[in-house]
Amino acid sequence: MSARMIPQVGDAAPDFRLASTADGELALSSLRGRKAIILFYVLDFTGG
Repeated sequence: MSARMIPQVGDAAPDFRLASTADGELALSSLRGRKAIILFYVLDFTGG
């Protein structure tokens, strides 16, 4: 999926890695086969 494509309901999410306070880094692929909720806080840790 390119950065410009909008995922549709039911599409599999592409694999990505993010910093994690618990484990240092978390890859979406490590959660495959398990139920997961992914939230993005756009303004988290910002000054405004």
